[in-house]
Amino acid sequence: MVNPMNGQRISSEQAISIALQRIPGEIVHVDLDMEDGLLVYEVFIMTSSNQIFEVEVHARTGNILKIEREEDFDFD
Repeated sequence: MVNPMNGQRISSEQAISIALQRIPGEIVHVDLDMEDGLLVYEVFIMTSSNQIFEVEVHARTGNILKIEREEDFDFD
């Protein structure tokens, strides 16, 4: 994993891989965003039961910060 002290961040591909380990499914959207002062990847995954989950992955450490099921899924 990336050393958080050197200022680098993981790639979106690494964030996707980390998220899919927790919530298997199909990636529908990935975004890099600031959440509460932290740079995070927001990885949206559709499961086999057609539910959408957002997995927030810390962009520097690769740690999963939050997993939540989306009720109102719209990227527009």
